[in-house]
Amino acid sequence: MPSISGNKKRLVVERGKKDSYSFWFFLSSSIFITCLITSNVIAVKLVDFFGIILPAAIIIFPISYIFGDILTEVYGYSSARKVIWLGFLCNLIFVLFCHVAKILPPASFWNGQEAYETILGFTPRLLFASFVGYLFGEFSNSFVLAKLKIKTKGRFLWMRTIGSTIVGQGIDSALFITLAFYGTIPQTALFFTIINQWLTKTIYEALFTPFTYAVTNFLKRKEGLDVFDYETKFNPLLIGQ
Repeated sequence: MPSISGNKKRLVVERGKKDSYSFWFFLSSSIFITCLITSNVIAVKLVDFFGIILPAAIIIFPISYIFGDILTEVYGYSSARKVIWLGFLCNLIFVLFCHVAKILPPASFWNGQEAYETILGFTPRLLFASFVGYLFGEFSNSFVLAKLKIKTKGRFLWMRTIGSTIVGQGIDSALFITLAFYGTIPQTALFFTIINQWLTKTIYEALFTPFTYAVTNFLKRKEGLDVFDYETKFNPLLIGQ
């Protein structure tokens, strides 16, 4: 049951040994994971945004960060940590079976093998870069947001979501671009690619701030909770806590 702590007129969850999750938590988690997996598929297409070349995933991947913020803000770091790892597992299953399907012998009349490999034939280097960037970026984003929430006593949500995105997306972009493309493109191009992705994703998040406010306020009312991570252990490996 939620309880009011001290003079803070905010609801803090008191979880028992057995967690129970609502429809709204599952819905938010599902959107987070769907955006993550979709971004992997459409990232192979490069698009031209006013002269800036970016992967098509730029239109959806930042939404996973937005819902990562929402999960941390409403349900706390511990719950967000579970969803981040669940997203990692679902993504791993997806790419594993994409690979299995790729190596299965195609039917003699099917002429789509080359197209399939172009879209879903993930290279080991790109996969490694994607997974590393995702984990470090998402956990950094969630950690910064949770700590800033305590520091600001739950005020200035806009500052906390944008601030955590600057850190999380910066780490994600730097790790992914460096691990995926270092040695294959000039270092100057590598640097500007990181900056372009980082700025674009951060601006995206900032523009969606009214949406983030609306969803978090809705969920807090529906769920009757607003978790502050005062006693939380922030080790990303403590999945069961």
